[in-house]
Amino acid sequence: QVQLVESGGGLAQPGGSLRLSCVVSVSSFSIHAMGWDRQAPGKERELVASISSGGNTNYADSVKGRFTISRDNVKNTVYLQMNSLKPEDTAVYYCKLSSRLSGRNYWGQGTQVTVSS
Repeated sequence: QVQLVESGGGLAQPGGSLRLSCVVSVSSFSIHAMGWDRQAPGKERELVASISSGGNTNYADSVKGRFTISRDNVKNTVYLQMNSLKPEDTAVYYCKLSSRLSGRNYWGQGTQVTVSS
């Protein structure tokens, strides 16, 4: 059974920073690709960042140079460091596991990020 638990969301001012964490309960965490999606009110869910089992990263154009995804395979945790936050980054952020074994995606319950002065 796969479980993902996000934390670290909250309120930040424009230009500020937040770090999201996602602890994953799954066997062989290191072999799976991980990512962060987000969904703003009235908009479709979109990919923010992903990291492969080998550590290769990919970012949405809107967050390149501002967000950094990383993983700790000892702690079964994936992080999203968000700097230079903008009001348009306001959304619910979901941690995602893309299973190398089944091909399925699994998401956590989400954590709210609000960027406002």
